[in-house]
Amino acid sequence: VQLQASGGGLVQAGGSLRLSCAASGRTFSSLGMGWFRQAPGKEREFVSAITGSGGSTKYADSVKGRFTISRDNAKNTVYLQMNSLKPEDTAVYYCTAWRVPYYGGSSYYDQKKYDYWGQGTEVTVSS
Repeated sequence: VQLQASGGGLVQAGGSLRLSCAASGRTFSSLGMGWFRQAPGKEREFVSAITGSGGSTKYADSVKGRFTISRDNAKNTVYLQMNSLKPEDTAVYYCTAWRVPYYGGSSYYDQKKYDYWGQGTEVTVSS
């Protein structure tokens, strides 16, 4: 499976960006999709996830109400709409995926759940 993320950039605080991640190599609906981010000097952290059908989503508390994850299974693409961006959202954002069905015990927040990782796309929010 290959994951190709795009859409990062420089934006002012309060602005919006939409990240995209195109997947290939496996039936897209058999992949749960997620986004993590890593800020300079910090560990990688969970941002959001969506199940293979798109019927369930999860968000980190820090982005809840501002970010929206969605997917288009016809286009093999997952999106992360980021609104009301803050300087603390500055990070490299990584697209990731897990195989469905999932029989492991890791939660959405745990990187061990995820089988595939894309390259990051950098988001910089200026104050």
